[in-house]
Amino acid sequence: MPSRVLCLGGGAGGPAARRVRLLLRQVVGGGAAAARCGRSEVRALHSSGDTVTIGDVSFKLKTPKNPELVPQNYMTESLAQSVVHHLRWIMQKDLLGQDVFLIGPPGPLRRSIAMQYLELTKREVEYIALSRDTTETDLKQRREIRDGSAFYLDQCAVRAATEGRILVLEGLEKAERNVLPVLNNLLENREMQLEDGRFLMSADRYDKLLQEHTKSELDAWKIVRVSEDFRVIALGLPVPKYSGNPLDPPLRSRFQARDVYHLPFKDHLQLLYSVGSNISTERISQLLSFATTLCSQESSTLGLPDFPLDSLSAAVQILDSFPMMSVQHVIDRLYPYHLFLGKEGRTAVKDMLKRFELQDSEKHLFPRKITRVESVHGNKPFKADVTVQIGEKEVSFQVPAGTGMLKNHSRSDTFIRTSSHNQLLAEMMQSHMVKDMCLIGGKGCGKTVIAKEFADILGYSIEPIMLYQDMTARDLLQQRYTLPNGDTAWRPSPLVTAALEGKLVLLDGIHRINPGTLAVLQRLIHDRELTLYDGTRLLREDRYQNLKEELQLSDEKLQERSIFPIHPSFRIVVLAEPPVIGSSTQQWLGPEFLTLFLFHNVRSLSKSEEIEVIKQMIPNVPSAAVEKLLSVTHKLRETNDATAQSLASFLSTRQLLRICRRLSQHPDESLYDAVNKACLSRFLPNLARSALHKNLQDSGIETSPDDTEKLEGKDYICEINNGILKIGSVTMPIYNSAEKMKVPDVLFYENAQHMMVMEDMLKDFLLGEHLLLVGNQGVGKNKVVDRFLHLLNRPREYLQLHRDTTVQSLTLQPSVKDGLIIYEDSPLVKAVRFGHILVIDEADKAPTNVTCILKTLVESGEMVLSDGRRIVANHAHVEGRENVIAIHPDFRMIVLANRPGFPFLGNDFFGTLGDIFSCHAVDNPKPQSELAMLKQYGPDVPEAILQKLVAAFGELRSLADQGTINYPYSTREVVNIVKHLQKFPSEGLANVVRNVFDFDSYNNEVREILYKTLHKYGIPIGAKPTNVQLAKELPLPDHKFMGYWKVDQPGNAQKKMLCPSETQKIEVKGPVYLNIQGFPLERHEARSISFTEELAYWTLPLDEINLVCDVTVTKEEEHKNILYVTTCNPVSLYFMNISGKTGYFVDLYDLFPRTVGSVWQPFVTAAPLGNPLKGQVVLHEEESNVVLLLDTSNGALRRLLLSPDAQDSPKRTSWWSNKEEKSNYKMCREFSHKNWLVFYKETGNHLIVLDVLEGQTHTISLPISLKSVFLAAEDRWLLVENETNKKFLLTKHAHMEAQGNEVCQLHALSEEPADMGFGLTTVSELCVPHAVSTDQLSSENLSAAVGQKISSPNRIFSDEHNYATIVIGFPDLLSPSEVYSWKRNSSLSHKRASPSDPLYYGAQRKTGAAKQTNCVTLLASNQIARILAPGDVPLKDIYPKDVTPPPAAGYLEVTDLNSKKIKYIAIPGSKSLSPYTSWLSTISDADALLAPLGKVGLVTVDMGGGVRLWETGLDSLQQSLQDWRNMIGQEDGRPVQITIERESGLDVSSPKHGKVDPANMPHVGGNMWAGGTGGRDTAGLGGKGGPYRLDAGHRVYQVSQAEKDAVPEEVKRAAREMAEKAFKQRLKEIQMSEYDASTYERFSGAVRRQVQSLRIILDNLQAKGKERQWLRHQAVGELDDAKIIDGLTGEKAIYKRRGELEPQPGSPQQKPKRLRLVVDVSGSMYRFNGVDGRLERSMEAVCMVMEAFENYEHKFKYDIVGHSGDGFNIALVGSDKVPKNNKQRLEILKTMHAHAQFCMSGDHTLEGTEHAIREIAKEEADEYFVIVLSDANLERYGIPPAKFAQVLTTNTQVNAFAIFIGSLGDQADRLQRTLPAGRSFIAMDTKEIPQILQQIFTSTLLSSA
Repeated sequence: MPSRVLCLGGGAGGPAARRVRLLLRQVVGGGAAAARCGRSEVRALHSSGDTVTIGDVSFKLKTPKNPELVPQNYMTESLAQSVVHHLRWIMQKDLLGQDVFLIGPPGPLRRSIAMQYLELTKREVEYIALSRDTTETDLKQRREIRDGSAFYLDQCAVRAATEGRILVLEGLEKAERNVLPVLNNLLENREMQLEDGRFLMSADRYDKLLQEHTKSELDAWKIVRVSEDFRVIALGLPVPKYSGNPLDPPLRSRFQARDVYHLPFKDHLQLLYSVGSNISTERISQLLSFATTLCSQESSTLGLPDFPLDSLSAAVQILDSFPMMSVQHVIDRLYPYHLFLGKEGRTAVKDMLKRFELQDSEKHLFPRKITRVESVHGNKPFKADVTVQIGEKEVSFQVPAGTGMLKNHSRSDTFIRTSSHNQLLAEMMQSHMVKDMCLIGGKGCGKTVIAKEFADILGYSIEPIMLYQDMTARDLLQQRYTLPNGDTAWRPSPLVTAALEGKLVLLDGIHRINPGTLAVLQRLIHDRELTLYDGTRLLREDRYQNLKEELQLSDEKLQERSIFPIHPSFRIVVLAEPPVIGSSTQQWLGPEFLTLFLFHNVRSLSKSEEIEVIKQMIPNVPSAAVEKLLSVTHKLRETNDATAQSLASFLSTRQLLRICRRLSQHPDESLYDAVNKACLSRFLPNLARSALHKNLQDSGIETSPDDTEKLEGKDYICEINNGILKIGSVTMPIYNSAEKMKVPDVLFYENAQHMMVMEDMLKDFLLGEHLLLVGNQGVGKNKVVDRFLHLLNRPREYLQLHRDTTVQSLTLQPSVKDGLIIYEDSPLVKAVRFGHILVIDEADKAPTNVTCILKTLVESGEMVLSDGRRIVANHAHVEGRENVIAIHPDFRMIVLANRPGFPFLGNDFFGTLGDIFSCHAVDNPKPQSELAMLKQYGPDVPEAILQKLVAAFGELRSLADQGTINYPYSTREVVNIVKHLQKFPSEGLANVVRNVFDFDSYNNEVREILYKTLHKYGIPIGAKPTNVQLAKELPLPDHKFMGYWKVDQPGNAQKKMLCPSETQKIEVKGPVYLNIQGFPLERHEARSISFTEELAYWTLPLDEINLVCDVTVTKEEEHKNILYVTTCNPVSLYFMNISGKTGYFVDLYDLFPRTVGSVWQPFVTAAPLGNPLKGQVVLHEEESNVVLLLDTSNGALRRLLLSPDAQDSPKRTSWWSNKEEKSNYKMCREFSHKNWLVFYKETGNHLIVLDVLEGQTHTISLPISLKSVFLAAEDRWLLVENETNKKFLLTKHAHMEAQGNEVCQLHALSEEPADMGFGLTTVSELCVPHAVSTDQLSSENLSAAVGQKISSPNRIFSDEHNYATIVIGFPDLLSPSEVYSWKRNSSLSHKRASPSDPLYYGAQRKTGAAKQTNCVTLLASNQIARILAPGDVPLKDIYPKDVTPPPAAGYLEVTDLNSKKIKYIAIPGSKSLSPYTSWLSTISDADALLAPLGKVGLVTVDMGGGVRLWETGLDSLQQSLQDWRNMIGQEDGRPVQITIERESGLDVSSPKHGKVDPANMPHVGGNMWAGGTGGRDTAGLGGKGGPYRLDAGHRVYQVSQAEKDAVPEEVKRAAREMAEKAFKQRLKEIQMSEYDASTYERFSGAVRRQVQSLRIILDNLQAKGKERQWLRHQAVGELDDAKIIDGLTGEKAIYKRRGELEPQPGSPQQKPKRLRLVVDVSGSMYRFNGVDGRLERSMEAVCMVMEAFENYEHKFKYDIVGHSGDGFNIALVGSDKVPKNNKQRLEILKTMHAHAQFCMSGDHTLEGTEHAIREIAKEEADEYFVIVLSDANLERYGIPPAKFAQVLTTNTQVNAFAIFIGSLGDQADRLQRTLPAGRSFIAMDTKEIPQILQQIFTSTLLSSA
């Protein structure tokens, strides 16, 4: 039959002919031209045996059995020449019977060529898209259950082989290794053994057999013929270039390959011309040239992914409708290069755009907004006319529309249109015209909202599908389920139903899904065709209609053959978060993905737009707050600092709306707290936290301590009144719940802190938020939530997540019952249905990909369950649909999680899902709250113990926050300790705390820190009850009766002894306000390891030259005592609450400047006043008699002028006239708490009484010249006359009347010795008392002291000759008073200068005792205490001969008149002593001062500022010792017995009574005799395992606890020797001398703790990186819920097990992190090392880095370079030559030291830093760190800080940090202010450097790990 070549337009009518005509419209130019050019042509002959000829190859057609399986409409009108060549080659291979592999870049081209060939040759197709979930059952046979029995269904490969179809395998590189070899034999020999016993055999062998056997025989042998028409066409990507599994060699050898590259330039250009007729040809060719360049080899070496050439036609289509639009803009949609390329890549692309002149010019426009949307009437259903305004013009075009009604611009309340949204929607409309699209934008920037608005505009109904990481291809397309009769069936997924119904599918989170899984969608997206697992085929609408026409079949018939049309308006919109540029793992936007969609970048709103959105959504929000909030947010968003950007991601638009909603309800709340809450700043790494704080401050969002105090001081009540719950200030009606048993009821002790959290939760709960509570373990998250729900009366459902939680187990639990699959609702579904509260605990333990599904539920309120039901938010959607659950309006979720990061190392739940919840950081309660709570747990535990626990744990927590210890100790631990103490009060605290701390007992470093902290707060862990080290007591000599004191009352002299007084108002000057600075008190309890008189100690921050000159304590109840310490040189006042945490300091230097000229040594005493002037203190300077009144609450200082003549200052005497001794003014402050003081001048004759309250003075004139004054009572004063030392008694009325000038009376006292034959007759021996008590001893104490029962007024004195003197009857009785004294053996020395040595102590000090006598009477404990210089103490009596006394500041001499004993207690010497020794000696004889504290306590302050509290009273000491021993716990050595009380008289057989020895000899051990001592399991005492104790009356051999604990000395010695030997051996191995070893130890030891904790962290990171994953489709392991049906049918690979996950194919190797330490080894380091040890500290830091990273070289490559005047790149450690042992490390340290010593001066910090940053980034690494250690000496070399800041941030990929070491003055502070937040640290104390390094590593390494 003659062949007809079909030319254009030729041929007859009829459907078939028309079709062939369409197929074969030849390449333009007709047949003749074709022959001339040698082009291939396609000829088709059609009559009975049709033939297709391509060029010179012909193929005979057969009539297909199933014509509906032949591909339709793939041939285009004009085939490109290259495609025709490909078709010809495939035909050749087909004729040869070979299988082909089309290999080439991603895109639909290869698939369409295959399909064109099949259409041309009328072959039926079996198509399968391989993914990583494909198993052999998907290729060969799958079991299904029908009527209760399982049978096999052939799958694609078997169907194709037996029916003679062509098997198209797409995506071979996606399949897991070792799945495809199933096909090897089928490909090679056309043979295959099937699971159901059949055997496939190649056609020719079968035919041979058929000649010898009948067909029925072969059927009986189950042999099946493979059709000779069966072929395989495989489509794959070349794997080394693209990611995937490489081809298995045996498989590869069975295919013939053909490279199907993109269309050649000319062909492609032709194609684009035909599409875009409106665009100038030159623009199209520029566009194509640009695209082709990006696909070239060169661009892929730059790391640019291929440009999706196949999407160009879509772009040209858009440009065709919008010729005026910018081309560059369209390119951005095809190839959003700014999203996935780094800086180099972006510039490369921009250069290319420039090159092809595609850059935007002025005249190219962007679409502005959608102006109209109308549905198209008439014959085009599901279309809409859209008009978009672009520039000034409007363009209309047609787009697919949804099945619903179009929504005309009814402004919805939830969507606020801003200009950028309008533009985005208009652009989406354009893309929608041609292709599916993908929206890329950060968390919470409104992608979902925009997609929904888009759907509404076009009348689409939305199908949201949340993607998660381990989603399989099955979850995307079809899932198995069982029918009611037990048959298995397939249920289409939401995606498939949406395709059939024409919905808009939202695939949310495509960046999470595995790229291999996505492969199954490629055909759906490119061709709108899909083959499902059960064989159903979905076809594109036009192909389906074509098929119907051709086969003349109805829809029903086609559906019987399971062929369905995809609805024409079906569209996919994908939402994704932007890829992380430069990271090795999260680069999901690859070349394959680029071919699928058009991309739109959803940017964060601009500031003005965001304000507009917020104002419209929340009209009544305070606008000032919004301004501030947005300024800080945008500032964070715009920086290029990684830390700031991660913070900005927490402040997404969604979070900002949440904050504003909250502010509109509670406008008085602090913005600072709101932002911190949103960022969960409590748990951010230190760097990020400080960066946030700095940024907030810059934007004017601050918090003041008053605010927090106000919050804490608020009265948090929680009450329920008539059904209304009130927490704090928030109210909510209580819920009426039917399910009472589900409402939690929990033991909860209320405390302020938890109340604050609950009030906060309630506020958010009322706003309708779901809550997320994050905190450390044991802070009471569960308790708080349960209590919260209990108060609200809400039933709760509880879900505990863990490592193995899967998406299925979160929603439904499948189980099999009678062969049917039944789904149990999980708590989540129940909560949704019934409106309960779902509490999800430990959310961070589950993989984040699992918890992600909570997002759709929270956000859009939609979720599809695995049994086909779906949850929807809107009740309107429920009517008339089965399998739909509406979310109950009361449903809420409360999620609990541990904080992210170390040491929990959970998954970062907050990071992935934090912004859809309202977050609350739950912290350990504050000390007050915690104490209140513990009191309720342990009502009988002494409060002192609770306070110790609270304080100690508070400090441990702050250590954990700083990273010094890893475990954050929580309230749970304290509560457990208290519960134990409550139940077993006799057990010691020290023992019980070990229940918590024994976990750390093997880690020495941590244990040291813990013990130190516990000891600091007086918890005696590790102490033995015998460690009591009280001072030795010496006997007191007996008392003697000394005589009488008589009051002279000579009648005639009465007038003379009256003393007139006059009253004056005081002048007050001021006030001036002084600055009061706080400083932390590091208070240490002294009784930790041993028990002494010392109670506690701390140190004041004094300078070296500061001299303490006065100490005084207010007279209050115990806990409120305030200690005042004045210092001179410079004059300042320190004051602090004795039990407080903070001290305060007022600098008075300006008031008492150092005068020039005369040697002026100011001496200031202080007198604290009492009520109502509490908190005010009078300061008196003794030389100038200046009296100041300071209010310590606000710093107001007033000067009080006592007498008018005090104004004119005394004439300045010239310095040589100083020979006459200056006389000083003194202040008597015994009654300062009554607000009056007495002043007098030594050698003067006036007493000035200052009444501070009345504001007046009374001046009393005296007839005598004064030496000293003692206020023995308010109205009776003891005066001592100057020079004669005669004593006088002044009596006056207690309260001087303000009006009358009153007269006081003076009585002379004469001291009459007892008549003993010799007496004190000379006046000179009268001595001045050092101290006089202001009150009397109680009768008991007096009787005990004197040794006779007596009751009488009395006073107790002490002076230099006597330990103590009691005067009985004085001062109230005027009759003679008896005097009893305890005399010293030798009087106290006066340290007077000997006359022969006039210059001793300088000429100043010729006479006079020290100004402070340091003598105190303690009446309550009947003691006198004074401080003595070591020279006055009988040291040889106190210390044994061979002990040298410790250096002491002085000794406390305590004279106890009750026990008649003297004790000397050494006051430890101060760390630093002032160089002014002569000045010191004028203040006090010993280097410490003394003041009474309360009734029985003492406080001493030594000259170095060390404050110590002492307890000396016998009774109180005994009580304290008892308490201390109780805290340790009585281990009294008594053996502990086990007693079992048996109810029944049953016999016990195993342990035995033993034989009874008739002689009753003692038996020790032996296991035979009864009544032994120390036996094993016979009965006896002290035994080890005997049945009961039997005492036969012998001495019990009990091994004492101490002996059990003690290790014999020789064992210890052997251990020591062994260690030494090993150490020496090691030194020998590395040739290190012992001297070197000790040198190295100096550096290494200093940083041991930091190295340890860093290594712990590194280990944990490594462990986390190695965490195993679930491997699916295993033949052994645990049953995989997802495959439970496959299990029913009898499949094998239905298990999952944990295993090391193979890295994803094509994922790059894990590269190490790269660190460079740049140390300063310049001369200034050496020069100032003496000042602050900076060089040594840098050496320690280097040592730390070297030790910490040892053996982690694969994870961290580090090197260390130095910079100095000599140069900026001095290599110290190369990354390839890291030191392996201590010797090599020491060499490096020595090099540093030597270099600093001998280098030139100069500074190369900048160059060094810049060079380091530049060099390090050249290497391949996962992350880069540069840490610069430098002293802040930059200004000296003229380096501006701004320049340094710029250098630190030159490369955004490199994290650069600067650590400034101790600077001169405030250089470093100034520098730090100019540097970016979180990038610079100051180590004033160089010990902090290792700590800072540790902070940097932990916070940055963790962020990325």
